[in-house]
Amino acid sequence: MRIGGSVLGSPPSAKVVDAYADVVSELNREGHSLGVVVGGGPASRDYIKSARQMGLSPYQQDTIAIHVSRLNARLVAMKLGGVSSVPTSIDGMLQRLARNRVAVMGGLRPGITTDTVASIVAQRWNANLIIKASDMDGVYTADPRVDRNARKLDRTSYERMKQILGGTHKPGIHSIVDPIAVDQLLASRIKLVVFNGSEPRGVLKAVRGEKIGTLVT
Repeated sequence: MRIGGSVLGSPPSAKVVDAYADVVSELNREGHSLGVVVGGGPASRDYIKSARQMGLSPYQQDTIAIHVSRLNARLVAMKLGGVSSVPTSIDGMLQRLARNRVAVMGGLRPGITTDTVASIVAQRWNANLIIKASDMDGVYTADPRVDRNARKLDRTSYERMKQILGGTHKPGIHSIVDPIAVDQLLASRIKLVVFNGSEPRGVLKAVRGEKIGTLVT
């Protein structure tokens, strides 16, 4: 599961974190294993903006953003199980998943977003579903923030999603799903559900196959 930093808020909302913790605990009790990847959201973009104005390189900008996402991830991890540290590698994430059936991490390395981190974790764990809790209702035919005629898709393919999104990675990119992650998911064919994360219990609907957001296959 990928939780956008914009969903948590800046600073993170205790109410939202509590609600996601309840959802994760409920699914865990039902026998599901959950890898949770948390983004940095507006706070990370603020740091990137400052770093860019200082003349720091894109690599350095990404590095700062990663630390912000890891701070958000630590907050979520503490709420879930009192864990005061989060994995900083995919192997570490998989080890915690195998041991606890729940693990939380933030960013991984410069050049990729937490969407791509979630994609890598899902592939290595042989997951059958990725859930993206976003600040949008799903995938649209165009960016609804700039195109009034954009229409939400209830279901789409990775191929079409790639055509809609286009683009390449850059520090602070704010896309419904990062284009690098789309390329990876296109190859792996893991199902993806993108929904509005302001209602955390939408995760339960996605896991149970109920209609919510956009299903990408």
